[in-house]
Amino acid sequence: MVGDVTEETREPFVPVDENWERALCVVAHPDDLEFGTAAAIARWTDQGKTVVYAMVTSGEAGIDAMSPDECRTVREAEQIASGRVVGVDVVEFLGQPDGVLEYGVALRAVICAAVRRHQPEIVITNNFRPSWGGQSLNQADHIAVGMATLDAVRDAGNRWVFHDQIADGLQPWGGVKQVWAAGSPDSRHAVDTTATFDRGVASLEAHRAYIDGLGWEFFDPREFLEGGARQAGTRLGVPMAAPFEVFPMGWGE
Repeated sequence: MVGDVTEETREPFVPVDENWERALCVVAHPDDLEFGTAAAIARWTDQGKTVVYAMVTSGEAGIDAMSPDECRTVREAEQIASGRVVGVDVVEFLGQPDGVLEYGVALRAVICAAVRRHQPEIVITNNFRPSWGGQSLNQADHIAVGMATLDAVRDAGNRWVFHDQIADGLQPWGGVKQVWAAGSPDSRHAVDTTATFDRGVASLEAHRAYIDGLGWEFFDPREFLEGGARQAGTRLGVPMAAPFEVFPMGWGE
């Protein structure tokens, strides 16, 4: 129909700024980065950049057939293995409770400490809009973590916010240039993942216990990831891409 919006008629994506050396990924659960972003991370580690993962929870409430203590151990191991596939050697688990995260000062403090520890130039989180676009609702932990990450990045540069962290030896860090929300329906930027797409698939496949625990008997990681990557690639003008909503952290940007 005339006036329908398709991938071919939507505004083209702008390439993300890749002029940086250190990134910190802050997401709610093990597996959050693997549903589309890991291929981009493989691209950046191949470029010699340092990428660190910070998992706010250990995903311990994610497998119905496992107790939280058992599930925590399994999912942490899967995330560490998954990170290695795309060149990430440091994976932190921040120890917050899975499934019941709340936006607020306490969550900001935990994420702020991670930003101060790792001193990144770019912080990557997950989509924190109410949906993934259309009628596909987002999950509460994703929303809380993304919103808290934006504020925590600003908190990290102010020595008088969470000053106890400074007293304990962390230093203020105001060097984050941008926060990127992966997979946001409001994305306007993207990065070419054509060359590293296969490693992105392999990183998702490393979460086999989680996928099996969800009962996704016929779930095909490659098929799932390829659909989104090709749609984003069309808007970037490449075969495959990963989309991001970009939030500049500097005044007036």
